[in-house]
Amino acid sequence: MSTAQIAFLKGHGTENDFVIIPDYDGRLELSPTAVARLCDRRAGIGADGVLRVVRSAAHPEALGMADEAEWFMDYRNSDGSIAEMCGNGVRVFAHYLQRAGLVEEGDVAIATRAGVRGAHIAKAAPDGTPGEITVAMGRAVLPDGDVTVTVGERSWPARNVNMGNPHAVSFVDDLADAGRLLDAPAVAPAAAYPDGTNVEFVVDRGPRHVALRVHERGSGETRSCGTGACAVMVAAARRDGADPAVLGHPVTYTVDLPGGRLVISESPDGTVEMTGPAVIVAEGVLDASWFVRATA
Repeated sequence: MSTAQIAFLKGHGTENDFVIIPDYDGRLELSPTAVARLCDRRAGIGADGVLRVVRSAAHPEALGMADEAEWFMDYRNSDGSIAEMCGNGVRVFAHYLQRAGLVEEGDVAIATRAGVRGAHIAKAAPDGTPGEITVAMGRAVLPDGDVTVTVGERSWPARNVNMGNPHAVSFVDDLADAGRLLDAPAVAPAAAYPDGTNVEFVVDRGPRHVALRVHERGSGETRSCGTGACAVMVAAARRDGADPAVLGHPVTYTVDLPGGRLVISESPDGTVEMTGPAVIVAEGVLDASWFVRATA
């Protein structure tokens, strides 16, 4: 691929923001260094992560999903590390596909490292505001074993929830208890999360209504985390005795994040759905010489 024309877009889902790189045929090599420099908020474009848009048939990690999903979301954290999934990223990715004319409103399947995720793009509002996007996030896995999260000298019990990526969910009295979240909170035992974890601090706002702050593995504190909101909903439902499998009907929680609001539902069969907005705010072309230096 010529470095003279590397297009990018900037988007966000409840202020969890991304650099979007269209690379349909998988020709662009994105090194961890390049990703980190793209996400640098002073010397790059600035983002919590990078969404590379690749045809599943053109990417070795997605080739086996090509019959189910034409498009693969190659997601990278802002430090350049590879992540299995990003819930807000899936919504932004789906919105990009629609905006680019690659899919229509309605249902679309998206390949991720955590498997294929189905998304539904609602119709746009009469004023042109893009419709909200609902993503089928799969089923939560709740590993056994006690987990503890520590910030400074304070510790809290946490619920281990896996939404295709790992989470430690702690219920606290005040969101300020999480501290600055510049560094990852300590989580024990380390064996519970061999590849690290996202950590959510949660408070109650009302019946089936919670708010959270999150430290995302590889990105630090972010304004929103879609998989984190899902993990929090599942943990809250279990804490509240509202397991859909036991009740026999879906359970829905409103989840407030620093960057906005998501609505999370879990069905009796364990399927979790997330609904929220996605926004594209800008597009442009990377400077070729800068990109060459960034990838060196």
